[in-house]
Amino acid sequence: MGRGPAVVTVTDAAPACDDAAPDGAGPGGSPRRTVGAVLRAAPVPLALVAMIGLAGVVLGRVYAGNLLTVLMWGAAVGSVVVSVAARRLPSWLVAPVSVVVMAGWTAWSLRLAARHAALPGGFGEVVADAARNGIPRLLTAMIPVEPAPDTVLVPLVAAWLAGLAGAEVALRAGRVLLGLLPPALLYAGALYVVGPNADPAVRPTVALAAVVALALAAPGGRSGPAGADPTAGLAPAVRVAVRARLAATAALGVAVVVGLTALLGPVLAARVDGRPVDPRRYVEPPRVESLDENPLIRISGWALNPDQKLLEVATETSGGPAGEQTRIRLAVLSDYDGVTWRVGATYRNAGRILPAAAPGPGQLDTVRQEITVADLTGRLLPAVATPREVSGARVAYDPATGTLIRPEGLSPGLRYEVDSVRERPDVDLLATADVPAGDEVARVLRVADGVPEPVRRLAGQLAEENGAPYARAEAIERFLAEHYRVVADAPSGHAYPNLSFFLFGPRNGGGQRGTSEQFAAAFAVLGRLAGLPTRVVVGFESRGDGPVRAADAYAWPEVLFSGVGWVPFDPLPRPDDEPRPVEEDFRPTPEDPPPSEVPEPTLEPTATPPAVAAPGGAAGERGVPVPLLVGGGAGGLLLLVGAVLVALAGMRRAQARARLERGDPGERIAGAWRQVTDALRLAGRPVGDDLAATEVAARARATLAEARAAHTAPAHAGTAGKPTGGEPTAGRIGTVGGAAAVGPPDGPDVDELAGLLNQVGFAPGTASGEQAARAAAVATAYVDALRDARPWWRRVLWSVRPGPLRWRR
Repeated sequence: MGRGPAVVTVTDAAPACDDAAPDGAGPGGSPRRTVGAVLRAAPVPLALVAMIGLAGVVLGRVYAGNLLTVLMWGAAVGSVVVSVAARRLPSWLVAPVSVVVMAGWTAWSLRLAARHAALPGGFGEVVADAARNGIPRLLTAMIPVEPAPDTVLVPLVAAWLAGLAGAEVALRAGRVLLGLLPPALLYAGALYVVGPNADPAVRPTVALAAVVALALAAPGGRSGPAGADPTAGLAPAVRVAVRARLAATAALGVAVVVGLTALLGPVLAARVDGRPVDPRRYVEPPRVESLDENPLIRISGWALNPDQKLLEVATETSGGPAGEQTRIRLAVLSDYDGVTWRVGATYRNAGRILPAAAPGPGQLDTVRQEITVADLTGRLLPAVATPREVSGARVAYDPATGTLIRPEGLSPGLRYEVDSVRERPDVDLLATADVPAGDEVARVLRVADGVPEPVRRLAGQLAEENGAPYARAEAIERFLAEHYRVVADAPSGHAYPNLSFFLFGPRNGGGQRGTSEQFAAAFAVLGRLAGLPTRVVVGFESRGDGPVRAADAYAWPEVLFSGVGWVPFDPLPRPDDEPRPVEEDFRPTPEDPPPSEVPEPTLEPTATPPAVAAPGGAAGERGVPVPLLVGGGAGGLLLLVGAVLVALAGMRRAQARARLERGDPGERIAGAWRQVTDALRLAGRPVGDDLAATEVAARARATLAEARAAHTAPAHAGTAGKPTGGEPTAGRIGTVGGAAAVGPPDGPDVDELAGLLNQVGFAPGTASGEQAARAAAVATAYVDALRDARPWWRRVLWSVRPGPLRWRR
């Protein structure tokens, strides 16, 4: 009797054992069934690999080459294969194994990317830098992004982790829909990073939708044989209830999907043609110091140290005459506000290959230079215009101006190579070339307010005498070269007043001479006033191979011509030319003719009338002399003013004594507090009635600290901006609690007085005479300290201001 049920149990279990042996082991196993199990399990892993690979395809559209796409496909395959191979291991052990394999794949990928980008430095240094700066450099890199370690690290790690999470959830837990979520989020992140910087990813998105549909339709994620009834083996009543619940759940899911489609479909469809958000606008690109933003002010300093070695250059040129001097560009300055020329660049991290602009119609020469930095400081990286490839240094680039920087800054011994394309404008087109206009060139046509009238009239005169744009540019160049002198000791400055003095100042007073800074800035301003789009370039003139010294640094202007491009001009005079006085060719026409030039009627001379004696006696007996009357009136007025001031000072002193010495202790403490609030009002820091006593005390401390800082700042003004090394720096005063302070705050304890006032207000009659005397001492010390921190003339006016006598309490 007991053996029968046992036989039946073994017989019923045999089919399940056959199904559970996909590799052919065990009774009932067969190769055909093994192949079927593999085919049923394959769609979900393949879908995960395809989704992650498609994310790499989408992201690779903003990268140069296909290296990133290949590496992300490798990360997709590796992460899913590791999870499939480790499916028999405990779940807690799969993630560590996968992370170890990910580390190996990432290290190999970073080495490959570093070799591809030809980055200097050791592999460990490169990997550490990529780990620190991977995300910001990915979002600030110039498009197309070069696949370097810092730009591939984040996508690789994200792809591997998405594959690991998706495979574990979909294959081990059997939740296929939930397992497809990590790769879908990775795909959405790739779309967001690309933003508006590439064409719409229509085909990859359609392929992704198809892959997801196939993965959901495949039976690989289900337990048990395909098509098995989940209610098999249940009691009839239970089976009916379960099937009804499953049907209701399915109907509810369909209703939710249809409802979401109806609600969100029109919204999403309306945004199909919209411009995606660019995440780059949320990440600040590399910034530069003021000397790099306006290197024009460095010209005068270099002119005073002509033998300082800045660079060592080796040049190879294909095309152009042999032995020709090469201009090495440091920065292009396009923005002028009437005070300062600035680069105004937006730098983007770039790889070795820089984006190529459309070449002009002129001749193109290829220049290859190996540059070694000596004493040049800052972040600006010198290169011949226009750079196309930089190796040996990590750079950031502004395509609008062609300016390069090294975000880490220059250092002695830094060596890098630059391949540039130098354009030679077609001179035959210049005579008839026009200049562009409109919003695209508004930046290089803008003239800031405040132009001196003589400068404006000079530009108008040169423009009227020369009609064609190139003729106007040549006229400005010739005028500056013929009338002004180049000197090395001219002070730096290119604001409107500096340029006006340079153009029209007296020769014997330092005017009409300057460095290339003034020549280039004056040309650019006169050109813009004459309708020419101009900019200023700072750089060096290299004589082939060898050192570049400070004497080789200079600035030159450029003018933009339609169909030709930017054309440089040289307004500097020739060494042997003697400048002509400006007055010979330019006489400013005044608004009104001088009085000497107004015609006057001609009058016939008449006889001198005889002298008539004044009534009342001789001239010496006419009464009190005029000087005596004036002196007496002035003296009387001074005596009257002095008497008024003395009276005001006495009234103020009497008011203070009455507040601090009369009345009960509570009234004297309140009087002391009024002395402090009146002092704050006299110092220009009045307090409102809405502030508590402790808040007023805090403001009083801040006001005293600020007054002391302002009082002591002029004594250090001559040395605050210059450190021991001689380089000018911006002197700063620290802030404490929103108010300027120098050193730790000290002074009378106003908080104690505020506490006494609160005691009087909340506990009347409890103040003692000693506390009132202490309040008077604190108030007097604070008022004296605040008055002593004021300038001497304000201290004089402090005691005679009538305000406290009439201010309402």
